[in-house]
Amino acid sequence: MTTTAPQAVTSSELLSVVASRELASRRAVFAGIGLPTLATELARLTVAPQIEVVYESGVCGAHPSHLPETIADAVLISGAEAVLSMPALFGCVLQGGHIDVGFLGAAQIDRWGNLNTSVIGDWESPTVRLPGSGGAVEVMANSQEVFVVMRRHSPRSFTGVLDFCTTPGPDRALAEGIRPLGAGVTRVITELGILARSGVGEELRLVAVHPGVTVDQVREATGWDLQVSGLVDTVPPPTEAELRLLREDVDPDRVYLR
Repeated sequence: MTTTAPQAVTSSELLSVVASRELASRRAVFAGIGLPTLATELARLTVAPQIEVVYESGVCGAHPSHLPETIADAVLISGAEAVLSMPALFGCVLQGGHIDVGFLGAAQIDRWGNLNTSVIGDWESPTVRLPGSGGAVEVMANSQEVFVVMRRHSPRSFTGVLDFCTTPGPDRALAEGIRPLGAGVTRVITELGILARSGVGEELRLVAVHPGVTVDQVREATGWDLQVSGLVDTVPPPTEAELRLLREDVDPDRVYLR
């Protein structure tokens, strides 16, 4: 396997490649815009040619000629298997349990996989106001499992207490008397490594680090007492083949790569 020197790989490329590998055995993926889109398109060209990508705009089985800039981008419709109404998408596809993986991004995450995409800081006077939920609450509640990709791994992003809980995971939902269908967040891919859990009742734990990253570095960058797997793997770096596909075929116009 031929690899590229680490300094030649950007954070976006690293996250997209590593996230794409996690989709190897999956089929139906509900993808958010941004890094999840990059990862699913790369997976289609590598480890998951059978993958069926679903977007919040109702597009199912998307085969875009180039990357969409938003979920409403017309390029998603060309060549798609189907375009559904919102009631059909959320009521039948999601609530029907037909999504293997919901692929989301977030500004903050806690140890149980609850997500914040609403505000950083106080609700009444936030430091940053973010886009909000979109369909993430339904994706979290109804996908069999959820992957999250995070550009930054810091105590502010991986926090003991969210500034606001936009998207509750199944543990928090169950505490409120609501029983979700899925396992919630099972994988978090970051610039430092991979966190994972099996499902309800488990905290996220560190299972892998990128080359050159130590367990202590990840712990220091996490805002809670992070559990660590008994055996922490080292993530294989992106190969030249994966980077070429990502740069030349998936996102040659640098819509999301940076």
